[in-house]
Amino acid sequence: MARTRKISKERGPMGPWMLRIVKAGVIAALLGVMVLGIFVAIARSEIDSFEDLKASPNGQMIRIRAADGTVIQSLGPSFGRWLTIDQLPSEMKDAMVAVEDRRYYMHPGVDPIGITRSVYVRAVEGRWTQGGSTITQQLARNIYLNSNKEFGRKIREVILALAMETKFSKDQILELYLNKVYFGGGAYGVDAASRRFFDHGAEDISLAEAAIIAGLVKAPSRYAPTADAQAALDRAKVVVEVMQDAGMITAAEAATVEPAGVRLAAEAPQDSVRYFTDWVLPQLDGLIDETEKPIDVWTTLDLKMQRAATSAISANSPRGAQGALVSIDRDGAVKAMVGGTDYVTSNYNRAVSAVRQPGSAWKLFVYLTALEAGYRPEDMVEDKPVEIDGWKPKNSGGNFAGAISLRTAFAYSKNTIAAQIGQDVGTSSIANMARRFGITTPVNTMPSMVLGTSDTRVIDMTQAFAAVAAGGRNVTPYGIKKVTTIDGELLYAAKPSSSVQLVDDWVAGAMTDLLQTAVATGTGRAANIGRPVAGKTGTTSSNKDGWFLGFSSGLTTGVWMGRDDARSIGGLEGGRAPAQAWAAYMRVAVAGRPVEKFATEVTFPEALEGEEPLLGADEMLLFDENGMPIEGDPLMDDPNLAPTTEPEPLDDAFIERALGGRRDQRPTSDEEGPRADPRGQTRPF
Repeated sequence: MARTRKISKERGPMGPWMLRIVKAGVIAALLGVMVLGIFVAIARSEIDSFEDLKASPNGQMIRIRAADGTVIQSLGPSFGRWLTIDQLPSEMKDAMVAVEDRRYYMHPGVDPIGITRSVYVRAVEGRWTQGGSTITQQLARNIYLNSNKEFGRKIREVILALAMETKFSKDQILELYLNKVYFGGGAYGVDAASRRFFDHGAEDISLAEAAIIAGLVKAPSRYAPTADAQAALDRAKVVVEVMQDAGMITAAEAATVEPAGVRLAAEAPQDSVRYFTDWVLPQLDGLIDETEKPIDVWTTLDLKMQRAATSAISANSPRGAQGALVSIDRDGAVKAMVGGTDYVTSNYNRAVSAVRQPGSAWKLFVYLTALEAGYRPEDMVEDKPVEIDGWKPKNSGGNFAGAISLRTAFAYSKNTIAAQIGQDVGTSSIANMARRFGITTPVNTMPSMVLGTSDTRVIDMTQAFAAVAAGGRNVTPYGIKKVTTIDGELLYAAKPSSSVQLVDDWVAGAMTDLLQTAVATGTGRAANIGRPVAGKTGTTSSNKDGWFLGFSSGLTTGVWMGRDDARSIGGLEGGRAPAQAWAAYMRVAVAGRPVEKFATEVTFPEALEGEEPLLGADEMLLFDENGMPIEGDPLMDDPNLAPTTEPEPLDDAFIERALGGRRDQRPTSDEEGPRADPRGQTRPF
């Protein structure tokens, strides 16, 4: 008994201390809970309402689509449509809960089991490898905090998560989470992610697609299909296994899920197509007022044509030269646009922004003015030395052909004839014709303007040629067909532009006659593509600019090449590299279109002796189309200059019908007396 009492006396003092410790612990816990409750209450009062949290965030998503619907560029953060908890597919909800927060419906916003597991793994492995954050904590962090791994931030995250759980239901929290979490590729929310990666809304999502999206949250930059498609698919398989383990799907259902069979949305091209999107995007300000809702911009761009255009410019531009191309359909729709040889190294759009001299391509306006004034393609003119106020134009090759038809003068791009036409009809009339056909840059009226000394843009020149192809009616280039919200609400639809007759149809027909001869037998022979083509070359002083513009089968295309610093380049003549690039593109662009004969019957001009250098038969071109010495490298023969098919000789009776009468016999330059034109005026030559 004594021994027992002694032991009791020895142990007795420990009892009160243990009790005190327990009591202190309980009191501290109660105080902690009270303090936490106070902080949670304060946080709850500061949390936005559910409706406010649903409000669209700042920043508008704009998706630009090609003519076939392919997304070619996406701008701004993508938020997609807001889907309510009932609209969200069960596959998506189950996949997200399974992989991110299996006990979501059991915890109060913080998962003690998950935190304990995370701390244990941290102690064993010496680093944080598993997160203990619940869906509610992630939502709190995404909305109100940042992702810095700091203890203070983690405490605030816990407080906000508990506050959210007291303010919102589980369904509301899950709805907010699935509509706001970041999934990579600029996409926020499951609808945006589904559209970004699968090109359809989340309401139509499959189980395999849901697994891919659910797997992104852990590391969007690593698992996004746009970053690593294989990693995204491998991660999706893990999600499917987790869903099966959580009992959300059966083993049989899991076996049918094939993430590898999911069709991912095509990646938007990042090179030459950007020249086009840079052109159309600024036009939105004048078309729609919507600045918040995500929108789709449906454009006219044909990706097959765009690829062909990019390849043609890249393959045919002389070394050191830039190139530009614009292709316009008969209604004005821009089907392809290339503003340079490489967008990555230079995003300057030479197709719509650069102003360069068009050279002999400008003769389109010279001859349109002449035809409207009463000239006919078969009229005889005198190719001879000309001096106008001290200016002495020269022909390519440096020689003169004497008496030739107007058709022949155009086909061989005779500068002396253009100069004489300018004297007769007046350079101001030619300038007015250029303005009428869409030239927006300043036009000088000096005598030399007939050879294209006024700067202009590729798109303007292409528009002018398109108007000739349209029978003399204006054609307005456009790139946006319609604009819709991602819900399909129509915000804008392009309407046919008002059509204005710029010149009589017979003038346009006669001009088409001349343009055909330039391709069939003249300076543009390299542009033959095996079907009717009408076009014109252009080369500026000392080979600083090379052009070819023309049309076939309802498609009008303009090509320019040159250096940005306007230095000379060998091979830049319009009848060589630009015409070859034009033909390379057009063979692809019109391949699926029916062959169309022009409304005019062309008569080919006579061949002129001594003009072989112009056609590339000699080893070196001594003069450009303006009669100036070429400073570039010598050019070797090019077999591509040979026409692809033998042109069929056609009847030229169209001119008689177009002019509304019988053609008079015209005296040649050897005959005496001035020649009278249909207006009763005397020709100067």
